[in-house]
Amino acid sequence: MGEKRYVAYVGTYTHGNSKGIHVYDVDVENGILTHRNEVEVSNSSHLSVSKNGKFLYSIEDEGVAVFERDPENGNLKRINSVDIDGMRGCWLATDIDGRYLYVGGYHDGKVTVVHTHQDGRLGSLMDGVFHRGLGSVAERNFRPHVNCVRPTPDNKYLCAVDNGIDQVKIYRINKKRDKLELVDILRCPRESGPRIIRFSDDGKFAYILFELSNEVKVYSYDGTGKHPEFELLQSISTTASKTEEDRRHCAASGMTMAKDGIHLFCTTAGEDTVVMYERDPQTGLLDRKFVLPISGEYPKDLAIFPDNKHLAVLNHESNTITTFAIDYEKNVITMKGKPQKVETPNCINILEVPADWKKI
Repeated sequence: MGEKRYVAYVGTYTHGNSKGIHVYDVDVENGILTHRNEVEVSNSSHLSVSKNGKFLYSIEDEGVAVFERDPENGNLKRINSVDIDGMRGCWLATDIDGRYLYVGGYHDGKVTVVHTHQDGRLGSLMDGVFHRGLGSVAERNFRPHVNCVRPTPDNKYLCAVDNGIDQVKIYRINKKRDKLELVDILRCPRESGPRIIRFSDDGKFAYILFELSNEVKVYSYDGTGKHPEFELLQSISTTASKTEEDRRHCAASGMTMAKDGIHLFCTTAGEDTVVMYERDPQTGLLDRKFVLPISGEYPKDLAIFPDNKHLAVLNHESNTITTFAIDYEKNVITMKGKPQKVETPNCINILEVPADWKKI
């Protein structure tokens, strides 16, 4: 077998010089990204890959676009796009069996379900649910803002993280009717601003990043009963800031799990840092190992390289990507080369490029 190859896709806003999705060759051993080309997409605020690895989905102004990934080099070719009958989305997720594409709408508080065909085409809108209610009276937290949608690992439920009303709404996925049915609401503290939810690989634990309270909350998850059960286990800070006044100028922004399933990384804008936690697989609890600067402004998203030894951070305000080597023994990161220029980066996916997609 030959050496595995990887490609990185970076979605950007396009009100400046950027065209949309930037494609990079990935040097895994040295932790380096090399720019290859760009693909036109209007304001690519989030990306997601199909479960078989063949297709890349992107938010765009007109709704959602899908691209075929070249099995030899990972280049992108547009297949089609669909209107989501609402304002531009901010988050995409596929369900476990690849039947649906879920779209989270920050601006209109909407969760949209789009049918996906086996040949890669995006089909009709299956469902659309608008969140209702009022949140806190903080500057921008007063109406629904769906910031993240993600199915539970057992594919029974869809979690819709609402940054505006401090809730995670949990929907049952009714595949007979192709509809979402609200079954529970995980109510979070007022003005906490839940932003992103991720699950452990074994599906037993959920991790929610809170933008305004600058913390990660750890929950146990059990979907074996008639209703989903989430139990709060831990709350842990993302920041190095010591005072409440300093933390007011911070906003937790990105979260990703390393391939080893042990290390969780989060970024915080304002103080512009990355935090690494070590996760206990048995209890799900987190132990904070470091909080270090990322040499950029507003680290909006981040990704761990496939070797688990390198980190890429997208700095939205400083228009850069910074990469680092991770030393797990010394609990430090070391910058790899100079920051790369890319205008208003939003999200990053690092994916394998096999010649045979069936192996994914």
